[in-house]
Amino acid sequence: MGNCLRGSKNRRSTAGIAPYDNIRNSIVVDLRSGPEGCLLTTYIRFALEYKYASYRILPGYERPAVSIGTETVSGGREAMLRLIESRFPEPRFKDSNESLEETTPLVVRVAWLQHSSIVVHLGCFVRWTEDLSTRGGLWSVDPAVGSPRMEVRKFEEFYSVLLEVMLEHAQMEERVIFPLLTKADPGLCRAANEEHARDLPIMNGIKEGIKSIGVMEIGSAAYKEALSGVASRLKSLENRCKEHFEEEDKNLLPLMEALEHSKEQQKRVLKECVDVMEATHSHLLNFFLQALLPQDAMHYLNYIMLN
Repeated sequence: MGNCLRGSKNRRSTAGIAPYDNIRNSIVVDLRSGPEGCLLTTYIRFALEYKYASYRILPGYERPAVSIGTETVSGGREAMLRLIESRFPEPRFKDSNESLEETTPLVVRVAWLQHSSIVVHLGCFVRWTEDLSTRGGLWSVDPAVGSPRMEVRKFEEFYSVLLEVMLEHAQMEERVIFPLLTKADPGLCRAANEEHARDLPIMNGIKEGIKSIGVMEIGSAAYKEALSGVASRLKSLENRCKEHFEEEDKNLLPLMEALEHSKEQQKRVLKECVDVMEATHSHLLNFFLQALLPQDAMHYLNYIMLN
């Protein structure tokens, strides 16, 4: 994303087109939201994020629409993207579609982006816990967070959501991706399955640790010790997940390219993945997408909208 900003200082604005350097402060886009859970609304929202466009969401409409100035476009995704592109020409949407080669199977692209989201979320939780530990669990300086007890409850709630996404991701690999690879080599995915089984007790243990913190006396020695323990275990889980995902991304998932699958077969495999990860692709979708760059979120929505 940072590379997209290079050279923008010398660009001139054109009538009706927002100056690239001042997009956030110049034109405000109205995004009329479709029904709750509408993927097209989510897609257009990330398209606007990708363009660094200021926008406001207007709920309660039957189908999504984009209004910029006096012009309104509704319904079709491509038509709405064209309007956004005409007013916010940089960075180009075309750039957002060139990160992966066509030969890369759809399920591999989806798995890579899931790995990315999980790692980013884990990193945020590690920093959050370390900050809590440094403060001794005392009141956050951010009034939006609330009291120490409320902050711990919020932390527990968000970790439970991440845990559900991680478990669904592991199930997706075990039920869909690994069986396909095992047909080619029965021992190929043994190590990955063993790592999944090894990490499950660690993930559940962190959840139980957070629960125990929630009932302890704020700021007590036991509270601080338990908080430090959770921070340490989260950091360990983050490192293990990074190593595990890097191994899969480098040595395991690319082997899917060697399997001959037509476009229709790829779509069927991807549908199986989406079906296994039901929660992630329904009420947890926004949480999952928030950890991706806007263009990657658009990629991901493109893939799952194929189904």
